[in-house]
Amino acid sequence: MPHELPLKVPSLLERMRPLTDEGAGVYLVGGAVRDLLLGREVHDFDFALEGSGIQLARKAANKLKGDFYVLDEERDAGRVLLETDKGRLTLDFTGFRGKSLEANLAGRDFTINAMALELRDPQALLDPLNGANDLQKRVLRACSEGAFEDDAVRVMRAVRMAASFKLKIEESTRAGMRAAVGKLAEVSAERTRDELLRVLLAPKPATSLRALDMLGALMAVLPELEPMKGCVQSDAHLYDVWGHTLRVVESLEKVLGLLDEDYPAEGAGNLLDGLIVQSLGRYRKEISAYLREDFVAERPMRGLLFLAALYHDSGKPASKAEVEGQVRFPGHQAGSARIAGERAQALKLSNAEAEYFVGIVENHSLPTILMKTMVVPDRRAIYHYFQATGAAGPAIGLHSVADLMGKFGPELDRDALQARLDVVRALMEGYWEQYYEVVAPKPLLDGQTLIERFKLKAGPQVGEILAALREAQAAGEVGTEEEAIQFVVELERSGFQLLG
Repeated sequence: MPHELPLKVPSLLERMRPLTDEGAGVYLVGGAVRDLLLGREVHDFDFALEGSGIQLARKAANKLKGDFYVLDEERDAGRVLLETDKGRLTLDFTGFRGKSLEANLAGRDFTINAMALELRDPQALLDPLNGANDLQKRVLRACSEGAFEDDAVRVMRAVRMAASFKLKIEESTRAGMRAAVGKLAEVSAERTRDELLRVLLAPKPATSLRALDMLGALMAVLPELEPMKGCVQSDAHLYDVWGHTLRVVESLEKVLGLLDEDYPAEGAGNLLDGLIVQSLGRYRKEISAYLREDFVAERPMRGLLFLAALYHDSGKPASKAEVEGQVRFPGHQAGSARIAGERAQALKLSNAEAEYFVGIVENHSLPTILMKTMVVPDRRAIYHYFQATGAAGPAIGLHSVADLMGKFGPELDRDALQARLDVVRALMEGYWEQYYEVVAPKPLLDGQTLIERFKLKAGPQVGEILAALREAQAAGEVGTEEEAIQFVVELERSGFQLLG
């Protein structure tokens, strides 16, 4: 609920007061004002002003000792980045979009984002569209009838904000969203990507995906997912491919919540939740830090993991076959990876993001395969797993738990879940406790040593020997340089032609 004035104004705004010229208005606008009313901590500050945004951003950077960037020269927008003891703060400065503050606010997306505070008097809330009242009543309302026609990406943003702030979308706003769905195809790939990932990073991603699907917006953005609807699976599955996928996304959110470093001390709510916490809870800090990592700023791995969950079975419809009277999907992992790769390219993900995202999709069945071949993977199996998956390995383990939950739903058997957790726990133990012993052993010999010691010629054979040696190290069969040399000697004796 909105706080009563006076607001607790960040000290940053007090420090910026001297930057305002006499008679010129500089206003904090948008989400920062909304979050101040909700008592939330603010890291992103948007300022609208009567004047040049780039010029004021330069002055602010000098005053606050921050880094200055020209954000958008055409829109006269500048950015300042500040490093503080509370993390990085982003300050964006833009000249008025309209002729006045009121026109500026009216051109925004939703009323809860159309409030302002003037730097010279930050306790006077400027709220011409009654956004504070909508915030108090938990209503999401567009600022104008043409809000979605002006910018169709707001359709996705509306769903995200409704989920993030537990808002009900007002009826005429919902109608405007439906009417603008056809224009989503005109939105740039970059803006579509960014808003999609924000949806997946926000609370209740599965609920948001369902809402976007009901509006027709999801398939307008990701049309290759449409064939998953109605694609019936084997009797072991409770749901069709699309229903299963949404439940995997939902289960993944639950798993990550149980394993978050801020998980509440009172513990899990039921037996199956307790199994997850008991088996993997020791890695909460590592998992949370891992999912916060990013390849590109403000696009953490967590969002890509949810995107992979959305695509992990996208290849099933095309690979569906009947084998001995049973529905099967031979090779669907490769098909899903191909579809995911095409979507990564369409969304203009970075090469590193694409590799991570597609890697999860392509290898999502590996923990299941491990579970079928051994009760708990040994060191050699863990080494091979991470050789295949790289940095995506921990994410694939987390996904596999959610995948199992999404397959059986409320009928999930305790023993089946525990068996999966045992495999994933062994993988995580290898990754976070024995990385340099099992996952990426430090070389005991290098190629030059092999060439000189065994009179080898430089070439692929040297690499093959080093690979075999690394695997032996990972398996715990070799631990010293002397043992490494003896290992190579034994390779020769066993028929490996060192000089061939």
